[in-house]
Amino acid sequence: MMPPPGAIWAALPVPAFLVAPENGVERILGCNPAAELFMSATSASLEGEPALDRLTIDAPMEEALSRTRANRAPIFINDADVCTGERPPVLCNLQIAPLAEAGDTLLLLIAPRDIAGRLGRTQATKSAARSAIGMAEMLAHEIKNPLAGIAGAAQLLSMGLAPADRELADLIVEETRRIVKLLEQVEQFGDQRPPDRRAVNLHDVLERARRSAIVGFGAHMRILDQYDPSLPLTLGDADQLLQVFLNLLKNASEAQPAGGTIRIRTFFEGGLHLRRKGGPVSLPLHVEVIDDGPGLPAEIADEIFEPFVSGRENGTGLGLALVSKIIAAHEGWIEVDQRPGQTAFRISLPVAPPETQVEAQAEAPPDTKE
Repeated sequence: MMPPPGAIWAALPVPAFLVAPENGVERILGCNPAAELFMSATSASLEGEPALDRLTIDAPMEEALSRTRANRAPIFINDADVCTGERPPVLCNLQIAPLAEAGDTLLLLIAPRDIAGRLGRTQATKSAARSAIGMAEMLAHEIKNPLAGIAGAAQLLSMGLAPADRELADLIVEETRRIVKLLEQVEQFGDQRPPDRRAVNLHDVLERARRSAIVGFGAHMRILDQYDPSLPLTLGDADQLLQVFLNLLKNASEAQPAGGTIRIRTFFEGGLHLRRKGGPVSLPLHVEVIDDGPGLPAEIADEIFEPFVSGRENGTGLGLALVSKIIAAHEGWIEVDQRPGQTAFRISLPVAPPETQVEAQAEAPPDTKE
């Protein structure tokens, strides 16, 4: 049984627009959820807007639209830069097609090259990564016990050794602890328990992460905050979200070993919706962690959230994969935007339902209530 057209429209994984002329101006009649995400705007706010003003496309679009209507045949445009506002242009493939019995209305499909790459990635690669993670998780627990014995034995031996030999024993202890830490990361990534989601103040969690960074791995950095004081509570697991923000701050710090600036920004913007099994989910709460480091290597930029993909020489490739996994479990969205001299990770999360916000206020100590 074929799904209804509305379901097909909503399920399209690439931005899709309906465009028709009105008084000589091409206007947007509607768009799908993927287009709302691409434009950072709702369908309602885009309807009636001049299409070629909201979408700045480095291609002869007026001619292409006219030819599609005249010939009643689709046109394909590859490798065109598309700009949607303040964001930098995105390299895309375009398709313009007439709709049967729809007069001058045309369908415009815009496929960003990074989305096309992700859609074309083979299931075999993802399956292999999942299998590797499963096996690593299974082995991690078994390996940690003998490693603890090795570290303990090395510490005991070092007590009766000469200074030169003691350095070797200390090296054994140090490397053993490093391996244990890596195994713990693998166990964390393989943890399938759902988050304990409650109403959470994102600024409280961000401040915990910022203070930890300032006195630890980010002591050489200047960490600035730009918080929206009116930001509502989100529905999340505070401990897991803390882990997310610590990972992002640590990555930004390690990208600039000589020092630099990290900016943490929060804001409310209601244009992002994601399709979930229970229907569309609005993600208006945004957290950005922005650094002025060199950015991600081009060869891994499209796969940075995949397991075992790392831009650092000794990186495990599990930090950002774990971040992505946690945010997905929170029904949120994470993306990275980079340009020369700036890398920005943006996390988008839902607002906590009103009843959970009331519960959170009731559970808070009296002196913290509003």
